[in-house]
Amino acid sequence: MLNGKKLFVVVPAYNAARTLRQTCVELPRDIVDEVLVVDDFSTDSTVQLARELHLTTFVHHRNLGYGRNQKTCYREALRRGAEIVVMVHADYQYSPRLVAALAGMIAFGEYDLALGSRILGPGALRGGMPLYKYISNRFLTFYQNLLYDYKISEYHTGFRAYSREVLASLPLEENSDDFIFDAEVLAQAIYRGYRLGEISCPTRYFPEASSLNFARSAKYGLQVLVVSLKFWLQKHGLGHFRLLSPQGQKLAEDYYTEVTDAPGPELPP
Repeated sequence: MLNGKKLFVVVPAYNAARTLRQTCVELPRDIVDEVLVVDDFSTDSTVQLARELHLTTFVHHRNLGYGRNQKTCYREALRRGAEIVVMVHADYQYSPRLVAALAGMIAFGEYDLALGSRILGPGALRGGMPLYKYISNRFLTFYQNLLYDYKISEYHTGFRAYSREVLASLPLEENSDDFIFDAEVLAQAIYRGYRLGEISCPTRYFPEASSLNFARSAKYGLQVLVVSLKFWLQKHGLGHFRLLSPQGQKLAEDYYTEVTDAPGPELPP
């Protein structure tokens, strides 16, 4: 626990066998109540390694995408009573040692969600972020700050902490199952008036770390522009989108199973 609040770390994973151990070894287990790994139908030994590390592990029965992986992560964390949920990527691109600092911003009541920013400080380019990714990150963040009438240093980090209230109240099932899920969550949270804070976080780009290629990055960038425009239109009464609606669908059941010695159920056709 941290300041009397149950702290869970969720680890969305896909073919992360080469980096999962190092990621989880560096977690501050003295304050983390439970680590949940959700495997998105990996073809390597990710699931076996997670079990060897004695981590609570769930497996999708087919590859469902990064956004759907997070929905499973948050659903199971809430179901187990988490009061603070920190997402740490399995590829060791972000520093697990900073979980306490990130979660503390929520545990002590200062913020409702917190981000580990690669832009604060000199970390991004020194950590190997490709120049085109850095430039697009800065452009998209400027555009989002402008349309959201907000100010943070980076919207595109995957190192995040959420309060239980945020995860339970946002219509997360309205969000994409793809990478744009992250941007949609922040749009929803800012639209609802939740308090958002940041800490500086170094990042590591290396061969084993996952990263979107240029084509996927371009698609993601266009999707960010669309989500931000939807936010602006609804805020000014010029549109209405379920993504930002209080009537949007909250977390629902899904097709996955907790890892046991028995095979999981088959997906319906």
